[in-house]
Amino acid sequence: MLTKQKRKITMKSLHPYLNPYFFDEYGRRRYASQAVCHKIAKRLGSPKSKPIIPPVKVATEGQAVYIRLNLANSNKALQARWQLHLENGEIRCGKVKRNAINLPKALPLGYHHLQLKSEHYSLSCRLIITPKTAFQPKELQQKQKLWGAILQLYTLRSEHNWGIGDFSDLKTFLSRLAEKGGDFVGLNPIHAIFPANPESASPYSPSSRLWQNIVYIDVAAIDAFQQSSEAQAWFHSAEVQQQLIEARAKDYVDYSQVMRLKLEGLRLAYATFVQQDQQAFEQFINEYGESLKVQGTFDALHYWLSNQFSEQWGWNFWAQEYQDYASNVVQAFQTEHSQLVRFYMWLQFVAQQQLRACNQLAKALNMPIGFYRDLAVGVADNGAETWADKELFVLDASVGAPPDIMAPNGQNWGLSPMHPEVLQARGYQPFIDLLRANMKDCGALRIDHILGFARMWWVAKGDSAKNGAYVRYPLEDLLAILALESQRNQCLIIAEALGTVPKGMLQKLEDKGILAYNIFYFEWDQHDSKPLANYPYQAMTTLSTHDLPTLQGYWKGYDFDLGKKFGVYPSEKVLNILKQSRHFNKEAIRQAVEKVQDLAKDSEGVNLKFVHQLQMYVADTNSALFGTQPEDWLNMLEPVNIPGTSNEYPNWRRKLSYTINEIFNHEQINQLLDAFEQKRNK
Repeated sequence: MLTKQKRKITMKSLHPYLNPYFFDEYGRRRYASQAVCHKIAKRLGSPKSKPIIPPVKVATEGQAVYIRLNLANSNKALQARWQLHLENGEIRCGKVKRNAINLPKALPLGYHHLQLKSEHYSLSCRLIITPKTAFQPKELQQKQKLWGAILQLYTLRSEHNWGIGDFSDLKTFLSRLAEKGGDFVGLNPIHAIFPANPESASPYSPSSRLWQNIVYIDVAAIDAFQQSSEAQAWFHSAEVQQQLIEARAKDYVDYSQVMRLKLEGLRLAYATFVQQDQQAFEQFINEYGESLKVQGTFDALHYWLSNQFSEQWGWNFWAQEYQDYASNVVQAFQTEHSQLVRFYMWLQFVAQQQLRACNQLAKALNMPIGFYRDLAVGVADNGAETWADKELFVLDASVGAPPDIMAPNGQNWGLSPMHPEVLQARGYQPFIDLLRANMKDCGALRIDHILGFARMWWVAKGDSAKNGAYVRYPLEDLLAILALESQRNQCLIIAEALGTVPKGMLQKLEDKGILAYNIFYFEWDQHDSKPLANYPYQAMTTLSTHDLPTLQGYWKGYDFDLGKKFGVYPSEKVLNILKQSRHFNKEAIRQAVEKVQDLAKDSEGVNLKFVHQLQMYVADTNSALFGTQPEDWLNMLEPVNIPGTSNEYPNWRRKLSYTINEIFNHEQINQLLDAFEQKRNK
């Protein structure tokens, strides 16, 4: 039998990116089996031989850059010269000395191109010079304390939307919150999902993270829609108006109904738009090039196939000839259905225009952050991104989480991982493109599961999530590039790093000027608690999130009832442990709150006053950002999402119980928001 040390050496030798062990929730080191490690190593493929010069080198500004050449098979010193082409057009030159390249310290930030030329070689390396820290707005540099709302955009109700919150609703919410002194609105991921399969609605399983979810377009706000007599006649018809009334009245978003109505209205608007000036649209197409064409083609082809065949959920359900973007059949489709492809490209154009208008409004309102976007941890295995780039994504693997007390079989999220070696070979360009796409037109970016920058739990496709292993990613390089793009886009970074965190990672985030993400409930256990004054400043503190119960749900244990009903918990024993822990936490929280205010006594009913008092208490956190959910302003019970369920519960559909105007006209909610403003500015 192999000893742990021998097993570690043997497993690691399978692939340099493979990590054969992980630490469980108790801090114990756990090793993957040989069979599992071989499966993951197979998906990583044979390690590429080390090149003479690395494909990419990332360095921090002010540091000397030293690149050692790999000349293991040669005893001779390489006679060669190097040329460094800076991003600004300047060129620096020098000689290779002792088989190494020494570059000067005073190199500007940015993406530069290093060329190595000798009698036998002509090689290149991407050199990325990054800042020491990510961007922070002046308010955080001045140690101010900000507050805002954490919002699921689709939950917004208004008198004008089409059954789902949209970008115009976001503008209204921003305006009303700014009137109360709010500094930011946090959004769920607004990545592109599947217009031809609208019920696949999870914002964390997108088709592409490079483009927007067109369901958030406010159709009625489009100039071409307003200018089209046919569109206006359709819109004002008794039948359509009745459907819109029904869609608004539903307590849960009916994605199929909403998408059908919106696409019909958008097609009518497009018919008018094509007769108008196309200059801005053409510039948009030229700017985004192939990436936009991929998204437009995927959505158009998905629509076309779904109209002919059933169960066309994504590209891996399509006929073989359509399963590769680069195939001749797909290229022929682009030509034959060019207007349909162009229509879906236009939808991205409209979505970006409306998103930009939201950001411009936030700036006009002098909100320090405005709104932040949310970057999902990965993409669905059957969407536009994986369809177009099968070399980058490992399609026979899925990412998730290792076993723990809540999920003894682990978690499988059904998302395809990027191959770390391919990512590096491409000079990190796919990662850079991803950051740029999601830092556009917003004040901050929340990164879901930033632990994935260090390692991802890979599982062979179709296997149990417990049969997985961690694959390493180049954390230092990714954080450095994140800091560079953050500074260039003037975009604050908020990192969700919950769960089993790799040693030293939180310190690395802090050193980079990246805000941590604290959940108030997670700071408590039956033995100890952290006073709000001791919360780190460089953080965002919230009471709950989209994956946790509402305040009322938490206090009543409603999440336990739902979890038991839908089979979330692995055993009655685990459920009882969680219930007992909750009991102690609630008592500790109550005692802490009662030291500063008299709590409402109706704890069993969990009335509006009680949940408002809890939120006012946490507003005193020392953290730079404090965020609360409108669900908790309204004292709602039903959660947004129940992790571990799919079809059992209507995840990502539940709306708010009041319209935006009703929320901000509510006397007790106004008192709550006034209290937030007072506490955060004292």
